[in-house]
Amino acid sequence: MKDLSNENIIHIQKEDIEYIQFRKLLKYKEIAHCYTLKKLDFGFHQNVEKYMGNVKTNYDKICKEIGIERRDIVRPIQTHTNHVMIVEEKVNKDEMDICLNVYQDMDGVITNKSKLALSTTNADCILFLFYDPVKQVIANAHSGWKGTFSKIAVEVIKKMEETYHSDPRDIICCMSPSIRKCHFEVDDDVKTLCENIFQYTNRLEEIIKLGRIVEGKQKYLIDTILINQILLEDMGIKTENIIDSKICSVCESEKIHSKRASGTNTWGLGTAIIELR
Repeated sequence: MKDLSNENIIHIQKEDIEYIQFRKLLKYKEIAHCYTLKKLDFGFHQNVEKYMGNVKTNYDKICKEIGIERRDIVRPIQTHTNHVMIVEEKVNKDEMDICLNVYQDMDGVITNKSKLALSTTNADCILFLFYDPVKQVIANAHSGWKGTFSKIAVEVIKKMEETYHSDPRDIICCMSPSIRKCHFEVDDDVKTLCENIFQYTNRLEEIIKLGRIVEGKQKYLIDTILINQILLEDMGIKTENIIDSKICSVCESEKIHSKRASGTNTWGLGTAIIELR
């Protein structure tokens, strides 16, 4: 079995469960966290309610594995926004908060409360796990290219500062497996939008590379990981506290859910979870 472990992550493989954890976060016993791989599925795209039985079963498996309760799960309804919300308590006392209108159009959740397991999902997009060990604040955010272009990572840090007085120099940010520049191929409209938004960085030559020519059209490769590293550093996050999994979801699609690699209208979802114990 292929081991995806590297200097930043540990890959755990068992018969019916597979996930990664970040070495940096494992140093803190105050939190539980993980990012799940393809043996577990958390709802085919736009069909979470239809597959809820399977979703609950898989949350049971991963929650037991990392030592938390399924009923603690708080999962926003992601729609590729830069909207972030503070969560002080769950809506459902004895069941997961999932598919609830209160979390509609929220791609990030933040809390300083224990027993709230923040869960986001992806199938190529970046999932961010944030942890401030000084103020004991956690956040979990979903960022596709739209979330990256609208700077959701910046919005998370701003809310952590405003609400909990977090110092960005204390915050750790971990980035999940996601589509990387080697496979994130876009047309001229997205490339131009990227140029307009991030020209100020003076690093467009690193961010955007020429891709293939398909049916006479030039394609471009965009590095959303690098964009987010720049955004995080600009907000004051220390370089050593920006931890990338260094895994491309398309390159490793045998192990990781990937919309682009699926080539269909349905694809599975992985989840990133973080909880204050």
